[in-house]
Amino acid sequence: MITIAQLVGGFILLLFGAEYLVRGAVSLARRLNVSPMLIGMTIVAYGTTAPELMVSLEAALGGRPGIAVGNVVGSNIANILLILGTSAVIYPIAIKPGAIYRDSAVMMGSALLFVALALSGTIERWQGILMFAALIVFSVYAYVSESRRGPDESTADDLAEEFAEGPKSAWLALLAIAGSIVAVLIGARLLVTGAVTAAQYLGVGEEVIGLTVVAVGTSLPEFATAVVAAVRRHSAVAVGNVIGANIYNLLAIMGLVAAVKPIPIPAQILVFDLWFMLAVTIALLASLIFRGGLSRALAVVFLIVFCAYTAIQYVGVAKIFG
Repeated sequence: MITIAQLVGGFILLLFGAEYLVRGAVSLARRLNVSPMLIGMTIVAYGTTAPELMVSLEAALGGRPGIAVGNVVGSNIANILLILGTSAVIYPIAIKPGAIYRDSAVMMGSALLFVALALSGTIERWQGILMFAALIVFSVYAYVSESRRGPDESTADDLAEEFAEGPKSAWLALLAIAGSIVAVLIGARLLVTGAVTAAQYLGVGEEVIGLTVVAVGTSLPEFATAVVAAVRRHSAVAVGNVIGANIYNLLAIMGLVAAVKPIPIPAQILVFDLWFMLAVTIALLASLIFRGGLSRALAVVFLIVFCAYTAIQYVGVAKIFG
């Protein structure tokens, strides 16, 4: 019961902490006359991935690489199969392929870079710095590129608009930011502690809990954003949020965590989950670019595959593929 309370409490704190962190920061940025596009590309993108960062950092510093790496890899898988799958079931996703060429290429490149670095068995400190530097370069380029598109064509503008409702004064915004940071920090610690205990109780590796329970829990802010966007029929927001989150997960979170402390890659993740992440990334991009979106039928397939992937983790990857 204590473990369940820790997991549920961690989920709740991470979800609402990230939500109000973003809304408070967006409100403050608007009062400082920051452009909506820059808000969407930085504050919203970083804010919704704050749970992944805090959980992975907490796990890595605590000597739990299975949770740290599993959280990021599992989040990228959940973002595509679970979150976009659910979003497209609610309302099919239709998007102009040209609008996502740049970001989809960077998401694919980020995944390939991470896999290439992980093959050595450890993400070293200098490699983490390299990954984060790559994100900075991309962010600068993306900002310049988005500036030339104009407000009507910018996905980042749409993403910022989803979080337009926030605190009505600067003081309330600052209070929301401060309280949210505390909530995310406490939520991360509760979730990691509960995950370790759950892994011991279920007799599975910590990486399994990281890839499933923790990954889904830290993806709740992206899930909430995508569902709201689907209900409002804002396909570009749902897709942009997931693509951006997957880029930030690999380059920012793994980059920052590895820069603080080198991260060993668990054997299971190295031989199976990294390649599964690449496969679902390719499947998503193929659907968006060649089919112009994600139909309900394909979304249902995504959800079935996610359920099967989760079941495989608990049955045992080694038993099935080894």
